[in-house]
Amino acid sequence: MIEKLVSANNKFAFQLFSEIHKSQANENIFISPISIAIALSMTYNGAREETQTAMAKTLNFQGMSLEEINQTNQELGILLDSLNSDIKLNISNSIWTKIGIPFEQNFLQINQDIYQSQVREIDFENPQSPEIINNWIKDNTKGKIDRIIETLDRDSVMVLLNAIYFQGNWQKEFDNFSTLDRPFYLSNGIEKQHPTMLDLSQYSYYENQTFQAISLPYGEGRVSMYVFLPKEEIELEKFYQTLNQENWENWMLKFESQGVTLTLPKFINEYEITLNDILKTLGMKIAFDRKKADFSGMSSIPPELYIDEIKHKTFVEVNETGTEAAAATSIVMAVASSMMISLNMFVNRPFFFAIRDNNSGTILFMGEITNPEN
Repeated sequence: MIEKLVSANNKFAFQLFSEIHKSQANENIFISPISIAIALSMTYNGAREETQTAMAKTLNFQGMSLEEINQTNQELGILLDSLNSDIKLNISNSIWTKIGIPFEQNFLQINQDIYQSQVREIDFENPQSPEIINNWIKDNTKGKIDRIIETLDRDSVMVLLNAIYFQGNWQKEFDNFSTLDRPFYLSNGIEKQHPTMLDLSQYSYYENQTFQAISLPYGEGRVSMYVFLPKEEIELEKFYQTLNQENWENWMLKFESQGVTLTLPKFINEYEITLNDILKTLGMKIAFDRKKADFSGMSSIPPELYIDEIKHKTFVEVNETGTEAAAATSIVMAVASSMMISLNMFVNRPFFFAIRDNNSGTILFMGEITNPEN
Protein backbone atom coordinates (compact mmCIF):
# COMPACT_ATOMS: atom_id res chain seq x y z
CA MET A 1 0.00 0.00 0.00
CA ILE A 2 2.90 2.38 0.68
CA GLU A 3 3.75 2.36 -3.04
CA LYS A 4 0.24 3.62 -3.87
CA LEU A 5 0.47 6.52 -1.41
CA VAL A 6 4.04 7.42 -2.43
CA SER A 7 2.94 7.43 -6.07
CA ALA A 8 -0.02 9.72 -5.20
CA ASN A 9 2.23 12.03 -3.14
CA ASN A 10 4.89 12.24 -5.85
CA LYS A 11 2.31 12.91 -8.55
CA PHE A 12 0.93 15.73 -6.37
CA ALA A 13 4.50 16.98 -5.86
CA PHE A 14 5.17 17.40 -9.58
CA GLN A 15 1.74 18.95 -10.24
CA LEU A 16 2.29 21.40 -7.39
CA PHE A 17 5.84 22.27 -8.47
CA SER A 18 4.66 22.84 -12.04
CA GLU A 19 1.97 25.29 -10.92
CA ILE A 20 4.36 27.16 -8.62
CA HIS A 21 6.94 27.41 -11.41
CA LYS A 22 4.37 28.88 -13.80
CA SER A 23 3.84 31.80 -11.43
CA GLN A 24 7.51 32.18 -10.41
CA ALA A 25 9.61 31.51 -13.52
CA ASN A 26 13.35 32.26 -13.26
CA GLU A 27 13.24 32.32 -9.48
CA ASN A 28 14.77 29.96 -6.95
CA ILE A 29 12.06 27.60 -5.68
CA PHE A 30 12.32 25.08 -2.85
CA ILE A 31 9.41 23.12 -1.41
CA SER A 32 8.79 20.04 0.71
CA PRO A 33 5.92 18.27 -1.04
CA ILE A 34 5.72 15.67 1.73
CA SER A 35 5.23 18.42 4.33
CA ILE A 36 2.35 19.89 2.33
CA ALA A 37 0.85 16.44 1.66
CA ILE A 38 0.94 15.49 5.36
CA ALA A 39 -0.69 18.78 6.46
CA LEU A 40 -3.40 18.32 3.82
CA SER A 41 -3.90 14.65 4.82
CA MET A 42 -4.50 15.76 8.39
CA THR A 43 -7.05 18.31 7.14
CA TYR A 44 -8.61 15.77 4.77
CA ASN A 45 -9.81 13.79 7.80
CA GLY A 46 -12.29 16.57 8.51
CA ALA A 47 -13.51 17.05 4.93
CA ARG A 48 -16.86 15.65 3.83
CA GLU A 49 -19.00 15.35 0.65
CA GLU A 50 -17.85 17.52 -2.31
CA THR A 51 -14.97 19.04 -0.33
CA GLN A 52 -13.59 15.56 0.40
CA THR A 53 -13.97 14.59 -3.29
CA ALA A 54 -12.17 17.74 -4.46
CA MET A 55 -9.29 17.23 -2.00
CA ALA A 56 -9.01 13.55 -2.99
CA LYS A 57 -8.72 14.56 -6.64
CA THR A 58 -6.04 17.18 -5.91
CA LEU A 59 -4.06 14.78 -3.70
CA ASN A 60 -4.55 11.84 -6.10
CA PHE A 61 -6.32 9.86 -3.36
CA GLN A 62 -9.03 8.47 -5.66
CA GLY A 63 -9.55 4.75 -5.12
CA MET A 64 -8.23 4.89 -1.56
CA SER A 65 -10.49 4.92 1.49
CA LEU A 66 -9.87 7.35 4.34
CA GLU A 67 -8.82 4.40 6.53
CA GLU A 68 -6.31 3.25 3.88
CA ILE A 69 -4.87 6.76 3.53
CA ASN A 70 -4.44 7.12 7.29
CA GLN A 71 -3.02 3.66 7.81
CA THR A 72 -0.54 4.07 4.94
CA ASN A 73 0.49 7.54 6.14
CA GLN A 74 1.19 5.96 9.52
CA GLU A 75 3.30 3.20 7.90
CA LEU A 76 5.15 5.78 5.78
CA GLY A 77 5.82 7.87 8.89
CA ILE A 78 7.39 4.85 10.62
CA LEU A 79 9.48 4.08 7.51
CA LEU A 80 10.74 7.67 7.19
CA ASP A 81 11.51 7.77 10.92
CA SER A 82 13.70 4.66 10.49
CA LEU A 83 16.06 6.73 8.28
CA ASN A 84 17.37 8.43 11.41
CA SER A 85 20.21 5.93 11.87
CA ASP A 86 21.65 7.36 8.64
CA ILE A 87 20.58 11.01 8.57
CA LYS A 88 18.50 13.35 10.72
CA LEU A 89 14.89 13.49 9.55
CA ASN A 90 12.35 14.81 12.03
CA ILE A 91 8.70 15.14 10.99
CA SER A 92 6.39 16.78 13.53
CA ASN A 93 2.70 17.69 13.49
CA SER A 94 0.50 19.79 15.74
CA ILE A 95 -3.05 21.14 15.86
CA TRP A 96 -3.90 24.34 17.71
CA THR A 97 -7.56 24.97 18.47
CA LYS A 98 -9.35 28.06 19.70
CA ILE A 99 -10.56 27.86 23.29
CA GLY A 100 -14.28 27.38 23.55
CA ILE A 101 -14.86 25.92 20.07
CA PRO A 102 -16.11 22.31 20.22
CA PHE A 103 -14.27 20.11 17.72
CA GLU A 104 -15.06 16.51 16.84
CA GLN A 105 -13.08 14.32 19.26
CA ASN A 106 -12.73 11.62 16.59
CA PHE A 107 -10.99 14.07 14.22
CA LEU A 108 -8.51 15.16 16.89
CA GLN A 109 -7.94 11.57 18.07
CA ILE A 110 -7.13 10.29 14.55
CA ASN A 111 -4.59 13.09 14.12
CA GLN A 112 -3.02 12.24 17.48
CA ASP A 113 -2.91 8.48 16.83
CA ILE A 114 -2.04 8.39 13.12
CA TYR A 115 -0.07 11.60 12.59
CA GLN A 116 1.39 11.84 16.11
CA SER A 117 -0.06 15.36 16.30
CA GLN A 118 0.21 17.35 19.47
CA VAL A 119 -3.19 18.94 20.10
CA ARG A 120 -3.32 22.16 22.09
CA GLU A 121 -6.15 24.52 22.93
CA ILE A 122 -5.06 28.17 23.15
CA ASP A 123 -6.58 31.61 23.33
CA PHE A 124 -6.55 32.90 19.74
CA GLU A 125 -7.51 36.37 21.01
CA ASN A 126 -4.26 36.65 22.98
CA PRO A 127 -1.67 38.69 20.99
CA GLN A 128 1.03 36.27 22.24
CA SER A 129 -0.61 33.21 20.62
CA PRO A 130 1.11 33.54 17.18
CA GLU A 131 4.45 33.65 19.01
CA ILE A 132 3.60 30.43 20.92
CA ILE A 133 2.74 28.67 17.64
CA ASN A 134 5.84 30.07 15.89
CA ASN A 135 8.05 28.85 18.74
CA TRP A 136 6.78 25.32 18.07
CA ILE A 137 7.82 25.70 14.40
CA LYS A 138 11.19 27.14 15.44
CA ASP A 139 11.86 24.25 17.84
CA ASN A 140 10.87 21.60 15.31
CA THR A 141 12.98 23.04 12.48
CA LYS A 142 16.06 23.59 14.68
CA GLY A 143 15.63 27.37 14.34
CA LYS A 144 15.81 27.35 10.53
CA ILE A 145 12.22 28.60 10.21
CA ASP A 146 11.33 30.95 13.03
CA ARG A 147 7.83 32.06 12.08
CA ILE A 148 4.96 31.10 9.80
CA ILE A 149 1.94 32.66 11.53
CA GLU A 150 1.85 36.45 11.48
CA THR A 151 -1.57 37.08 13.04
CA LEU A 152 -4.68 35.11 13.89
CA ASP A 153 -7.83 36.68 12.49
CA ARG A 154 -11.05 36.91 14.44
CA ASP A 155 -12.52 34.13 12.31
CA SER A 156 -9.56 31.74 12.78
CA VAL A 157 -10.42 28.72 14.92
CA MET A 158 -7.77 26.08 14.12
CA VAL A 159 -4.17 25.90 12.89
CA LEU A 160 -2.76 22.62 11.55
CA LEU A 161 1.03 22.51 11.32
CA ASN A 162 3.65 20.23 9.84
CA ALA A 163 7.38 20.76 10.37
CA ILE A 164 10.23 18.84 8.76
CA TYR A 165 13.93 19.05 9.58
CA PHE A 166 16.54 17.24 7.49
CA GLN A 167 20.30 17.07 7.92
CA GLY A 168 22.48 14.67 5.97
CA ASN A 169 26.20 14.45 5.37
CA TRP A 170 27.35 13.38 1.92
CA GLN A 171 28.54 9.80 1.68
CA LYS A 172 31.68 11.33 0.17
CA GLU A 173 32.24 14.90 1.27
CA PHE A 174 33.62 17.53 -1.11
CA ASP A 175 37.14 18.74 -0.39
CA ASN A 176 37.14 22.35 0.90
CA PHE A 177 40.34 23.08 -1.01
CA SER A 178 38.63 22.23 -4.30
CA THR A 179 35.93 24.87 -3.77
CA LEU A 180 36.71 27.88 -5.94
CA ASP A 181 34.83 30.74 -7.53
CA ARG A 182 33.68 29.37 -10.87
CA PRO A 183 31.28 30.80 -13.47
CA PHE A 184 27.53 30.21 -13.15
CA TYR A 185 25.42 31.30 -16.12
CA LEU A 186 22.01 32.77 -15.37
CA SER A 187 19.09 32.03 -17.71
CA ASN A 188 19.58 35.44 -19.39
CA GLY A 189 23.19 34.52 -20.22
CA ILE A 190 24.83 36.72 -17.58
CA GLU A 191 27.92 35.10 -16.06
CA LYS A 192 28.46 35.25 -12.29
CA GLN A 193 31.40 33.99 -10.26
CA HIS A 194 30.17 31.77 -7.42
CA PRO A 195 31.79 29.41 -4.85
CA THR A 196 31.55 26.01 -6.53
CA MET A 197 32.56 22.59 -5.24
CA LEU A 198 34.46 20.03 -7.35
CA ASP A 199 34.85 16.26 -7.15
CA LEU A 200 35.94 13.38 -9.38
CA SER A 201 34.32 10.12 -8.23
CA GLN A 202 32.11 7.17 -9.05
CA TYR A 203 28.54 8.39 -8.98
CA SER A 204 25.18 6.99 -9.93
CA TYR A 205 24.54 8.86 -13.18
CA TYR A 206 22.02 9.06 -16.02
CA GLU A 207 22.06 11.05 -19.24
CA ASN A 208 19.64 11.39 -22.15
CA GLN A 209 19.13 13.85 -24.98
CA THR A 210 17.60 16.43 -22.66
CA PHE A 211 19.65 16.40 -19.45
CA GLN A 212 22.44 15.02 -17.30
CA ALA A 213 21.45 13.73 -13.87
CA ILE A 214 23.45 12.62 -10.86
CA SER A 215 22.59 11.02 -7.53
CA LEU A 216 24.51 12.30 -4.51
CA PRO A 217 23.93 9.92 -1.59
CA TYR A 218 23.89 10.85 2.07
CA GLY A 219 25.35 8.55 4.74
CA GLU A 220 24.62 4.92 3.89
CA GLY A 221 22.79 5.89 0.71
CA ARG A 222 19.16 5.44 1.73
CA VAL A 223 18.55 9.11 0.89
CA SER A 224 20.06 10.99 -2.06
CA MET A 225 19.96 14.37 -3.69
CA TYR A 226 19.23 14.10 -7.41
CA VAL A 227 20.53 16.98 -9.54
CA PHE A 228 19.08 17.38 -13.05
CA LEU A 229 21.02 19.66 -15.38
CA PRO A 230 19.37 20.41 -18.75
CA LYS A 231 21.76 20.29 -21.72
CA GLU A 232 23.18 23.68 -22.74
CA GLU A 233 20.89 24.07 -25.74
CA ILE A 234 17.86 23.05 -23.65
CA GLU A 235 16.56 25.47 -21.05
CA LEU A 236 15.02 24.51 -17.72
CA GLU A 237 11.59 25.38 -19.18
CA LYS A 238 11.87 22.65 -21.81
CA PHE A 239 13.03 20.13 -19.22
CA TYR A 240 9.93 20.88 -17.13
CA GLN A 241 7.72 19.79 -20.03
CA THR A 242 8.98 16.25 -19.39
CA LEU A 243 9.06 16.42 -15.58
CA ASN A 244 6.18 14.35 -14.24
CA GLN A 245 5.71 11.41 -11.92
CA GLU A 246 5.66 8.77 -14.67
CA ASN A 247 8.92 9.96 -16.28
CA TRP A 248 10.49 10.41 -12.85
CA GLU A 249 9.83 6.75 -11.97
CA ASN A 250 11.38 5.65 -15.29
CA TRP A 251 14.44 7.87 -14.83
CA MET A 252 15.05 6.48 -11.34
CA LEU A 253 15.56 3.02 -12.86
CA LYS A 254 18.21 4.18 -15.34
CA PHE A 255 20.98 5.48 -13.07
CA GLU A 256 24.26 3.58 -13.39
CA SER A 257 27.67 3.94 -11.76
CA GLN A 258 30.02 6.16 -13.76
CA GLY A 259 33.15 8.15 -13.17
CA VAL A 260 32.09 11.80 -13.14
CA THR A 261 33.91 15.08 -12.70
CA LEU A 262 31.26 17.11 -10.91
CA THR A 263 31.02 20.78 -10.07
CA LEU A 264 28.15 21.94 -7.87
CA PRO A 265 27.54 25.45 -6.54
CA LYS A 266 27.23 25.94 -2.80
CA PHE A 267 23.96 27.65 -1.93
CA ILE A 268 21.66 28.76 0.85
CA ASN A 269 18.05 29.50 0.04
CA GLU A 270 15.02 30.58 2.05
CA TYR A 271 11.63 30.42 0.41
CA GLU A 272 8.01 31.03 1.26
CA ILE A 273 4.73 30.83 -0.61
CA THR A 274 1.01 31.03 0.08
CA LEU A 275 -0.58 28.05 -1.65
CA ASN A 276 -4.25 29.08 -1.75
CA ASP A 277 -4.41 30.03 -5.44
CA ILE A 278 -2.25 27.12 -6.59
CA LEU A 279 -4.34 24.54 -4.73
CA LYS A 280 -7.52 26.14 -6.10
CA THR A 281 -6.08 25.71 -9.61
CA LEU A 282 -5.31 22.05 -8.82
CA GLY A 283 -8.95 21.40 -7.94
CA MET A 284 -9.42 22.28 -4.26
CA LYS A 285 -11.33 25.55 -4.78
CA ILE A 286 -14.34 24.40 -2.74
CA ALA A 287 -12.20 23.88 0.38
CA PHE A 288 -11.47 27.63 0.47
CA ASP A 289 -15.09 28.65 -0.16
CA ARG A 290 -16.59 29.93 3.07
CA LYS A 291 -20.10 29.11 1.83
CA LYS A 292 -19.54 25.71 0.18
CA ALA A 293 -16.65 24.08 2.10
CA ASP A 294 -17.67 21.06 4.15
CA PHE A 295 -15.37 20.26 7.07
CA SER A 296 -18.12 18.86 9.25
CA GLY A 297 -15.77 16.01 10.19
CA MET A 298 -13.86 18.59 12.28
CA SER A 299 -16.84 20.26 13.88
CA SER A 300 -20.53 19.62 13.31
CA ILE A 301 -21.58 22.77 15.14
CA PRO A 302 -22.26 25.85 12.97
CA PRO A 303 -20.80 28.14 11.73
CA GLU A 304 -19.14 26.06 9.02
CA LEU A 305 -15.36 25.79 8.65
CA TYR A 306 -13.28 26.54 5.55
CA ILE A 307 -9.55 26.80 4.78
CA ASP A 308 -8.50 30.41 5.17
CA GLU A 309 -4.80 30.13 4.31
CA ILE A 310 -2.15 27.52 3.49
CA LYS A 311 1.42 28.78 3.89
CA HIS A 312 4.68 26.97 3.20
CA LYS A 313 8.18 28.07 4.23
CA THR A 314 11.50 26.32 3.59
CA PHE A 315 15.24 26.59 4.16
CA VAL A 316 18.08 24.72 2.43
CA GLU A 317 21.86 24.89 2.64
CA VAL A 318 24.14 22.78 0.42
CA ASN A 319 27.87 22.79 1.13
CA GLU A 320 30.96 20.54 1.18
CA THR A 321 29.73 18.53 4.17
CA GLY A 322 26.16 17.85 3.09
CA THR A 323 22.69 19.33 3.20
CA GLU A 324 20.53 20.93 5.86
CA ALA A 325 16.91 21.59 5.01
CA ALA A 326 13.72 22.47 6.82
CA ALA A 327 10.11 23.06 5.90
CA ALA A 328 6.94 24.17 7.61
CA THR A 329 3.37 24.07 6.36
CA SER A 330 0.52 25.83 8.13
CA ILE A 331 -3.16 25.39 7.35
CA VAL A 332 -5.38 27.96 9.05
CA MET A 333 -9.00 26.90 9.34
CA ALA A 334 -11.50 29.70 9.76
CA VAL A 335 -15.16 29.77 10.34
CA ALA A 336 -17.55 31.38 7.94
CA SER A 337 36.43 3.13 -7.52
CA SER A 338 38.33 1.25 -10.32
CA MET A 339 39.71 3.10 -13.38
CA MET A 340 37.16 5.69 -14.15
CA ILE A 341 36.16 6.94 -17.56
CA SER A 342 35.45 10.45 -16.48
CA LEU A 343 32.35 12.25 -17.69
CA ASN A 344 32.02 15.94 -17.01
CA MET A 345 28.94 17.39 -15.34
CA PHE A 346 29.46 21.07 -14.68
CA VAL A 347 26.43 22.40 -12.84
CA ASN A 348 27.05 25.97 -14.00
CA ARG A 349 23.55 27.01 -15.09
CA PRO A 350 19.99 26.78 -13.72
CA PHE A 351 19.14 23.29 -12.47
CA PHE A 352 16.41 21.22 -10.79
CA PHE A 353 17.08 19.06 -7.74
CA ALA A 354 15.19 16.75 -5.40
CA ILE A 355 15.95 14.92 -2.14
CA ARG A 356 14.44 11.43 -2.24
CA ASP A 357 14.11 8.58 0.22
CA ASN A 358 15.37 5.77 -2.02
CA ASN A 359 13.72 3.17 0.21
CA SER A 360 10.09 4.25 -0.23
CA GLY A 361 10.64 6.56 -3.21
CA THR A 362 9.18 9.51 -1.29
CA ILE A 363 10.34 12.91 -2.49
CA LEU A 364 11.14 14.89 0.66
CA PHE A 365 12.18 18.15 -0.99
CA MET A 366 12.42 19.54 -4.52
CA GLY A 367 13.50 22.80 -6.05
CA GLU A 368 15.25 24.76 -8.76
CA ILE A 369 18.27 27.04 -8.49
CA THR A 370 18.38 29.72 -11.15
CA ASN A 371 20.78 31.95 -9.21
CA PRO A 372 22.80 30.42 -6.34
CA GLU A 373 23.53 33.88 -4.90
CA ASN A 374 19.90 34.73 -4.07
